[in-house]
Amino acid sequence: MCDSKILNEKFSIPGLIEFVNNDQGALVARVESSEGTMEIARQGAQLLFWTPKDQSPVVWLSPQAQFKSGKSLRGGSPVCWPWFGPHPENTSLPGHGFARNLEWQILETSRLRDATRITMIFEPGEEQQKNWPHQAELTLSITMGETLEMALTTHNQGETAFTITQALHTYFNVGDISRVRVKGLEGKEYIDKVVGNTRQHQQGAITIGHEIDRIYLDCPEDIVIVDEELKRRIRIARQGSNSTVIWNPWAEKGEAFGDMGEDGYKNMLCVETTNAAKDTITLKPGEIFTQISRYTVESL
Repeated sequence: MCDSKILNEKFSIPGLIEFVNNDQGALVARVESSEGTMEIARQGAQLLFWTPKDQSPVVWLSPQAQFKSGKSLRGGSPVCWPWFGPHPENTSLPGHGFARNLEWQILETSRLRDATRITMIFEPGEEQQKNWPHQAELTLSITMGETLEMALTTHNQGETAFTITQALHTYFNVGDISRVRVKGLEGKEYIDKVVGNTRQHQQGAITIGHEIDRIYLDCPEDIVIVDEELKRRIRIARQGSNSTVIWNPWAEKGEAFGDMGEDGYKNMLCVETTNAAKDTITLKPGEIFTQISRYTVESL
């Protein structure tokens, strides 16, 4: 409770941004404005949900999500960094890196003309540098207006170059996964992680009727989730990303997770803004790289 009091004294904006401990005791930033609502956890700088004004939630959080220190949280938009998926050399290290499981600091909050922004910052400490021996600063700015924009920036503050893979692993809320199509990846090559990491080419729009886990390559264009049940499109525009992951665990694997809720897989679809597979980022000393993902809701 002390942390929330200190953060409110420094960073709250009355009637707009408040720092509170949720019903599981996790410290979160709650934003309520004329544009909508969102909530961000201090652990992992993880966007938990986003609901634009007069809309159903766009970002999905499992009703069984468990807030535990150092453990990943099911739903929202986890930050995968400085590696995506398993570590390339040491699979005993945490999947998707360590940034999503540790506490970030609040850097600033602000009210823009028609939007609200929260920026958080993370620097790997001695414990993380044992397995990732680099000096870096990572910031995430989340801006909620009519659209929602997430900007993930890596700054190499060391004396040697390093290479990262990363993702904004966003879980989108859908009305019924069987009535969803994903457009914008037609004809693209992808790595099918369900079918032995084989290389395939996408034919037509993506529909989901079973487990799907694919890394689409060479795809900087907008991606659109067409949701017939909720009668809307979610447009995902990206910068600094040339790969995309599409993921839904389906029934058996979703149930095995234990934190997706009953039939949770029916109401979520991950469309992840990534630098994955061959889409790696190398930063020389002093260099800065920003990956941006922007979400817009459109009526059908």
